[in-house]
Formats: sequence, C-alpha cells, structure tokens
Amino acid sequence: MEDSQLFCVAEERSGHCAVVDGNFLYVWGGYVSIEDNEVYLPNDEIWTYDIDSGLWTMHLMEGELPTSMSGSCGACINGKLYVFGGYDDKGYSNRLYFVNLRTRDGNYIWEKITNFEGKPPTPRDKLSCWVYKDRLIYFGGYGCRRHNELQDCFDVHDASWEEQIFWGWHNDVHVFDTKTQSWFQPEIKGGVPPQPRAAHTCAVLGNKGYIFGGRVLQTRMNDLHYLNLDTWTWSGRVPINGENPKHRSWHTLTPIADDKLFLFGGLSADNIPLSDGWIHNVITNCWKQLTHLPKTRPRLWHTACLGKENEIMVFGGSKDDLLSLDTGHCNDLLIFQTQPYSLLRSCLDCIGKNAIILESQISLLPPKLLQQVLKKITFWTAANHREEQRAQKEEIENKCQRISSN
Repeated sequence: MEDSQLFCVAEERSGHCAVVDGNFLYVWGGYVSIEDNEVYLPNDEIWTYDIDSGLWTMHLMEGELPTSMSGSCGACINGKLYVFGGYDDKGYSNRLYFVNLRTRDGNYIWEKITNFEGKPPTPRDKLSCWVYKDRLIYFGGYGCRRHNELQDCFDVHDASWEEQIFWGWHNDVHVFDTKTQSWFQPEIKGGVPPQPRAAHTCAVLGNKGYIFGGRVLQTRMNDLHYLNLDTWTWSGRVPINGENPKHRSWHTLTPIADDKLFLFGGLSADNIPLSDGWIHNVITNCWKQLTHLPKTRPRLWHTACLGKENEIMVFGGSKDDLLSLDTGHCNDLLIFQTQPYSLLRSCLDCIGKNAIILESQISLLPPKLLQQVLKKITFWTAANHREEQRAQKEEIENKCQRISSN
C-alpha cells in the first residue's frame, strides 16, 4: 500500500463535530469552501483516528442519517455520539441524532430521536453543551424563532415580518436526559446569566458548567461564567485575578484537570485568527498564557478533545478569518501537551522516533510491549510523512503568493 493511502487524513473542514471515546478520535460533519461555495462534508462518513498508531480510517454510515451540516453540537455519552442542531441548505435544525461508536461489527448506524417527551430547543447552530449525569445540557447558539416564541433569552438580530420569523442569539438552557429520552428546560434558581451569544465554548469541571467568550451582534467577548448543574444557579461573571485572554469567538475550552481549563484559538475582536493557548485555574481564578505554542498555526471553528494522557487534540478549523477569506480550512491534527507524559509513553515515543537505530533490538521485546512499540513506530512514521506533506504544501503556497505579489 502506498504511503498516501496508508497515511490518509480526514478531509479539511470547519464547523464539524469531534469526540474521543477509548483509543479513538471520531470526526463527523462540517464544511469546506470550494470555488467560493460552501460545501458540506458527506453525512454518511465518519473518520476515526487511532490515538496509539496515528492512523486515520474512514467508515461509511447507515441508518437515519442527519443532513450534512455545520455548526452542530456533538457530545459523547457512554460510547454514543449525539449530534444536535446545526445549519444546512434548508436552514437551522433542532433535530437530535445518535450513533453507537462502540460497534462490534464495524457498522455505524445513525438513529434520529423522535420518540421523546418534552419540547426541544428552537432551531439553532454554533451552540455548546455540557455532559453531566447522562444528560446533554445545551446553552446558547444562533438561530430562529417565531413571533410567539420570543422571550428575554433571545437577542433579535434580523426579522422577516411577513413570515413572522426572527433570527438572533440565545442564552437559554435546555436539557436532554438520555436515560428518560426527555427534553426539559430547568428553572434557573438565581444568579445573573451570561448575555445571549453563539460561537462560544463550554466545559465541565465537577458540577459546574463553564462558558467562555462568544459573539453577539458585532461584539466578541472574553467573559467567564459557570452554571451549577445541580442547583441551576448562575455564577455571574467570574472575577479574574490578573491578565485576561483576548475577546474571541469560535475557540475551544477543554478541561485538563479537576481545577484547570485549556483555552485555544478562535477569532479575535479585530478579526484576527488566534493561535494562543491559556490555562485557567478555577481555584485561584487566574489565567496563564502558554508561551511554547506555535504562533504560525492559528485555528478557529476547530474542535479540541482530551486525549488519554491529558494531551489536547485539536483537529480541523480554519487558519483564516472565515467572515472575509473562507479558504483556509485545515485537516492537520495539533497535539498540545499540558503535563509531562508517563515514563512508558516517553520511552515508547523515543523508540518510535529512533526505530531505524534500534531495529535489531526491537524484536527482542516481550510480545505485549512489542505491539505497543510497533504502533508507536507507525505513529511517528505517519507524523513525519504528514509533516513533510504540510511543509511542501506551505512552500508551494508561499511561492504562489510571491509570484502573485510581483
């Protein structure tokens, strides 16, 4: 098999869904731009990334397929990927689907959840959710409502008076209980809620659901709030000690410890794609910027998932301002280490990177350890191949820019 086949990668995309379950990262949906047209990725494909070997595989999906969309909210509970909302050629969605990722026969079958109790949220995209006690807890997003659905939780942006449809930003909370298959809207018991927004990000630490940033109208924010997911009380804006990250939208926030959150990327208030990373300590309420991250690889509308050893796995997104230059969609996987790897992982990486030098000794390893080493050799071979491909692509792009500017 040729390297191009063995080391294939999921297509470039933004506005997709990604989750980690077990040893695999799963990627579905999103869109790319082809000749100034937004093209949604196939709805019957899911890509898996083997965290140990570094290999991508595409699987075809069956069942009640969601429409091809961007801006959907994906989350994993007990091995099932749930996808809610999003935007497609027909407008905004409030449909909920799931697929079992722990399939024994390799078949991925979508199911649309129709037999539920309660009332789902109004159609929207660019929302976020918290996973807590087998519940999907959704917050915010941009979407549409009819005149009789207008409430204080909705900030109107535009309207069709003839059809009595309004578009805008939300700050409402909706819960789907996966055990009882029911929707409900919790009664918020107190506190000041965040203002309506979309393209924000959510993360859970303990029983607190955190929100950072996002956009409403032309304003991007850098405020941090949390909702107590047991008592349904808002914190109000969390006071920060020291420096704050820039205002932004289309970023990610990922829990990396019991008391820490990792913020990465997004689009700044002055429409600059960001490549900065910050760690927030919820005990001291301090942000600390990481200085070792590459400044040349910004991302926005990407996904970020926690790996097996607390590394952050950032996939896809755009390196350009999507609002003005929608051409910079990515398919490389950025891996950020937030704490030292285990001794075993460090040794496996060392062997994988130096497999040629150690070739005569590798076969002497015990069988179980040998299998881990072989996967790590594949991982670094694939990583080096993709880095060479990326460097060649960047060289061609830079050459084309120099030619066009002369």
